[in-house]
Amino acid sequence: MAEEKTQIQDINREFYDFRYEESEKDFYRIEAGLSPEIVKKLSQEKGDPEWMAEFRLKSLEIYNKTGVSASWMPDITGLNMENIATYVRPKTKMSGDWNDVPQDIKDTFEKLGIPEAERKSLAGVGAQYDSELVYHNIQEEVAKQGVVYLDFESALKSSEWGAMVKEYFMTLITPKDHKFAALHGAVWSGGSFVYVPKGVHLSFPLQSYFRLNAKGAGQFEHTLIIVDEGADLHFIEGCSAPKYNVANLHAGAVELFVKKGAHLRYSTIENWSKNMYNLNTKRARVEEGGTIEWISGSFGSHVGCLYPESDLVGKGARAEFTGVTFAGSGQDLDTGAKMVHLAPDTSSVITTKSISKGGGKSTYRSAVYIAKNAEHSKASVSCQSLMLDSESRSDTIPANVVLNDTSDVGHEAKIGRISNDAVFYLMSRGISEEEARSMIVSGFANPVSKELPLEYAVEMNNLIRLEMKGSM
Repeated sequence: MAEEKTQIQDINREFYDFRYEESEKDFYRIEAGLSPEIVKKLSQEKGDPEWMAEFRLKSLEIYNKTGVSASWMPDITGLNMENIATYVRPKTKMSGDWNDVPQDIKDTFEKLGIPEAERKSLAGVGAQYDSELVYHNIQEEVAKQGVVYLDFESALKSSEWGAMVKEYFMTLITPKDHKFAALHGAVWSGGSFVYVPKGVHLSFPLQSYFRLNAKGAGQFEHTLIIVDEGADLHFIEGCSAPKYNVANLHAGAVELFVKKGAHLRYSTIENWSKNMYNLNTKRARVEEGGTIEWISGSFGSHVGCLYPESDLVGKGARAEFTGVTFAGSGQDLDTGAKMVHLAPDTSSVITTKSISKGGGKSTYRSAVYIAKNAEHSKASVSCQSLMLDSESRSDTIPANVVLNDTSDVGHEAKIGRISNDAVFYLMSRGISEEEARSMIVSGFANPVSKELPLEYAVEMNNLIRLEMKGSM
């Protein structure tokens, strides 16, 4: 019998780590590094409108003038932009017919379960491979309701939707926000555009899946979603990449606009490889009576920085964030959420679970801001951390700013270890120690998994079992 594996780096992640390096030899790959010439070439390759070409160059200027806050984020000294190719294009054009996608790319997404998920439970799917979408489709009955779900480039160049893209693009997340938002503005590629008309309720989710397959490359997709008054949408985002021995970078951006009385649930399972620097930015703007729900599972990447922000700008707007982070050996995951109350009677809830093992570091970071005019607002923050050994580390860094005396803010934090009594109880029922610990961790993460559609809850629990294997 083969010897049981005991280290996280020894575990077979073949389900996500498979790759087709031979096929990528024919891909178009821009030279590594970042310069005005490279940005201009990328813009020409994509056929940008003039305003977008100018936007990219202005963003690059901001990037070059902006530093990285060493006091705020984890160490990213292993990331050198001179070694990152910002644009890699597969040797195919985007298709709405799965049969037209090249076989090697199709095999990749088949293994990840994308077509099966589409057939079973999704109203529409976009699949991105490296820097470009290779497949995009929306069910006919959904399109008949007036729902627009396009790859971002098609929306940008569309005579019907181009003006809306220009109106909203990088207005919530601006190039001046931080260095990697500026980088995104300069080299973004791919992503999705969604518009849900007034009063339309989608009974099934839309999904985008991002696969970064190229070595030493970056992925910079842009997601723009507008849910109009009284409408309802569930959008699912999935991410993965094979592991290489060089750094890869993900610096996407997600801008969500939730109009009056609308509802949006945005679910993410991120399973990047452990050579990835995941420096993603996500933000939502919620108007009167609207609701944004974030469901987040973060499992991969060497270094991760992710703090989805909800700007509650209308009276009675609501935001909820439910997240779980699993930091294993060699991982430094800095995650959390930001809630910004800018109107009266707004409410927010943050519930997070973080797990660390094998020397992994998990940092929870939150910010709750209640403006002076956001009277009678309520905010609740609960963060719980579970450390599976004495080598791991978990930190909690909350920030609460309340500028009126009619609002309520509650915060609780808890850090602990797996109870030996609980393990003993399960073992007394015939369960192995390893499986007992895995069951306890899965139960700890249950607030997130129970909010996901069945297929994605199963995937998240499988990821937990994978990370837990040999953790005793």
